[in-house]
Amino acid sequence: MTSHDNQNVTSERGAQLDEGQTRIEIFTDGSCIGNPGHGGWGSVTLRKTVAGEIIKSRDAFGYDLSTTNNRMELTAVCATLEKLGRVTDEPITVFCDANLIPNSMNSWLAKWKANGWKRSGGKAVENRDLWERLENAAAGRNITWEWVRGHNGSEHNERADRLAYAAARRAEKKLSTR
Repeated sequence: MTSHDNQNVTSERGAQLDEGQTRIEIFTDGSCIGNPGHGGWGSVTLRKTVAGEIIKSRDAFGYDLSTTNNRMELTAVCATLEKLGRVTDEPITVFCDANLIPNSMNSWLAKWKANGWKRSGGKAVENRDLWERLENAAAGRNITWEWVRGHNGSEHNERADRLAYAAARRAEKKLSTR
């Protein structure tokens, strides 16, 4: 997997903060050309003041030559939270255009674990390795998980989408040169 950091962006929402505090907003997306197929993930991370001013932004992306869209969605969040490190106690809001991640982190994950990593119908939870990785990356953090409608004017979600698609195309090129 490859990742790249970049700078530039803005945002609209976040947690209530005291004067002088900052918050982090993360927008993530995954893309797959063929599902399964070669895929990419992208994220936009913003550190903002209480007034909403962007202090720092970072774009990141990566790819996998053989994957699924859901794995790329999950990898985007895992890799981005891991990149933050453990030193931050800032409130974090993670925005995903796939309901799977907010629903899972807000409700389903605890049920899956209690049921021995089985869904309500008795089938095994897919991508357990990444759910465990995400649970570990999220542990001890103040995270709000939010769904954002994809391709609906959210500047940062659309940027994450473009990064994910470009990464998937990069994987496609890598495959074609083998």
